[in-house]
Amino acid sequence: MSYGFVKVAAAVPHVQVADCFYNIEEIEKLMRQASEEGVQMITFPELSITAYTCLDLFTQQTLLNNAEKALLKLVSNTADLAIFTIVGIPLRTENRLINAAVVFQKGEILGVVPKTYLPNYKEFQEQRWFTSSTELQKSRISIAGKEYPLGSYLLFKSEQIVAGIEICEDLWVPVPSSSLLAMQGANIIFNLSASNELIGKHNYLRSLICQQSARCMAGYVYASSGFGESSTDLVFAGNGIIAENGNLLAESARFTMKEQLVTSEIDIESLQNDRQVNTSFMYGAYELLKDKASETIHFQLETSKEFTLTRSIDPHPFTPSGEALAERCEEIFQIQIAGLAKRIAHTHAQTAVVGISGGLDSTLALLVTVMTFDALKIPREQIIGITMPGFGTTGRTYNNAVNLIHSLGVTLKEISIKEACLQHFKDINHDPTIHDVTYENSQARERTQLLMDVANKLNGLVIGTGDLSELALGWATYNGDHMSMYGVNGSIPKTLVKYLVEWIAQNKVDKASQATLLDIVDTPISPELIPADENGNIKQKTEDLVGPYELHDFYLYHFIRFGSSPAKIYFLAQKAFHGIYDNTTIKKWLHTFFRRFFQQQFKRSCLPDGPKVGSISLSPRGDWRMPSDAISKLWLSEIEQLPE
Repeated sequence: MSYGFVKVAAAVPHVQVADCFYNIEEIEKLMRQASEEGVQMITFPELSITAYTCLDLFTQQTLLNNAEKALLKLVSNTADLAIFTIVGIPLRTENRLINAAVVFQKGEILGVVPKTYLPNYKEFQEQRWFTSSTELQKSRISIAGKEYPLGSYLLFKSEQIVAGIEICEDLWVPVPSSSLLAMQGANIIFNLSASNELIGKHNYLRSLICQQSARCMAGYVYASSGFGESSTDLVFAGNGIIAENGNLLAESARFTMKEQLVTSEIDIESLQNDRQVNTSFMYGAYELLKDKASETIHFQLETSKEFTLTRSIDPHPFTPSGEALAERCEEIFQIQIAGLAKRIAHTHAQTAVVGISGGLDSTLALLVTVMTFDALKIPREQIIGITMPGFGTTGRTYNNAVNLIHSLGVTLKEISIKEACLQHFKDINHDPTIHDVTYENSQARERTQLLMDVANKLNGLVIGTGDLSELALGWATYNGDHMSMYGVNGSIPKTLVKYLVEWIAQNKVDKASQATLLDIVDTPISPELIPADENGNIKQKTEDLVGPYELHDFYLYHFIRFGSSPAKIYFLAQKAFHGIYDNTTIKKWLHTFFRRFFQQQFKRSCLPDGPKVGSISLSPRGDWRMPSDAISKLWLSEIEQLPE
């Protein structure tokens, strides 16, 4: 199964100016290479059969006649290939010449798309030879005596895949043809181009392609002329670029004297999901499209039985790499601070109360609170950091909590919950040697009660510490650590919390706080509700019980962001975590994720307020509204049928 992926290519052949039969040989070579690599759809540059730089040779009948013959020969020679192919060629129609894209497959021409916007400024002079599609009257074109569909708004459809075509300058205008094609249903846009190189132009081009793919919520495949074009006045470096919904998937090397074949896969299912979720995507479509005559041409796209996904799948989709990670951490931290600052200012709170366990989540919440108080010019001493040792508290986490509170200049308050919990166990007739859910949740609720009461006493707010991953799994005690007066971490996944704390340690605090923070980052994740082992080490490790957070965050991202099925998530996880987790492990924790996600919705239905920081949030007031009694049978059954 391809799980909605279609394999595409942008090809940049070596050309010779006006040598049509040489050019189709080079095109055919790349078509066959692409076909062997499993490519299903391929585009070549603008006017690739003649080359773009023929200039006034475009007025010569010899060139035009042989271009048409070369096209027919190429179509015939590749009749054994199922690959959907687009080439550029000058064609005659209505006593005019058009700059056209010809689509063919299996020895048959499917349709012809003429260029709409003809550049005629500075180095460009296309209006000297060509006519815009807006000037054409007919919707059919004759090639060697046969009629074919002609139009700027032709759509080529095969099941979920709908391809639209624009040519070079069509992308650079205020309302590109691709915008209208997307609203008519195109989810992959192919652009045949012949854009020359200028200083700074390439970066602008990449940005333009990525932005247009995002605006259209589409895949975008761009192929531009390369070596072999005339260098009389211009240089063509050869650009093959593939983007999807704002993300650059693949691109060619530039200024190479060899042909280029750039391939990747477009995720049609994810694109369609985004369009359905974004209900404003089709607003105004009727008015915009009522004068745009479109025609849908059906074809059959073949899928290789040995489909292989070559595009990279990020195992940590919430955490970018390199400089982008630092930028994201800074932005998230500022969003958290801004959200909390507004809430403190609105409530006229005099203090903020944070329960500090020595773990990652409470540490991040404390850091956000400290920086918020700094921004509001409120002394840090008015933050109450409360450590509440219990039956499972270890020396390492306790010392880290106390040291961090001291080094940050926050007021420390220590309240042991042991005696209160023992009294509670006595009141409800629970044996404290039985370490069950009652034993664990009683501690979490006792801690929350203390925080709330201290906040009431001091006219403060309880700052929540729970993160997005815990909310997804329901790894929180209902009306215990599940509750607060403002949850600053509620839309930050566990994998990102770790990087945030580490980034803050390196960039925002003094050396003493830095040392403590780095040790907290290295501490195993645990609620510490079960007594430590005989050596005083953490015995209750969360990831041993519910599975690795990096897997759960991966599952969560693809499930919520793209609406992906369990089978597709499993397929993607196998590639993303190859060599790290085996299939049995991935499947086991995938089942756990969906089981818990459905079971624990009731906890998400009554979350405290908190800022949204990324594309994934489970707030019942915005991003995720789900019945608490929805049945998970369909999802779990799909997982159970997956092979290992």
